[in-house]
Amino acid sequence: MVKDKTVAVVLAFFLGGFGAHKFYLGNNLAGVLYLLFSLTFIPSVIAFFDFLGLLLMSEPAFQAQYNPGMLQSGRFLRSATDVTGAIADLKKLYDMGAITAEEYEEKRLKLLRDL
Repeated sequence: MVKDKTVAVVLAFFLGGFGAHKFYLGNNLAGVLYLLFSLTFIPSVIAFFDFLGLLLMSEPAFQAQYNPGMLQSGRFLRSATDVTGAIADLKKLYDMGAITAEEYEEKRLKLLRDL
């Protein structure tokens, strides 16, 4: 799931004392701890600093930390295994005559760029 900085900031501000932003960002252990200690108001204080940290964090830094496989263009990097399998499937389509040589080459190059 792609995480959005704005959603994380809003969750930290309004529901941070219950750890909602931690669950959203994939840190479930911290989310559970925030939830367990929510009656002490300590998580609310910490969540305020989390809110400030997320608010002041640059978009590239947020993406690098919470969406590590994502490129600047918004696409995800693919593993070599995924690309190899996709090219093999594309070759089968070409061999069956479902796509033309130009389509095959265009899609193959696009897959290779995603590596």
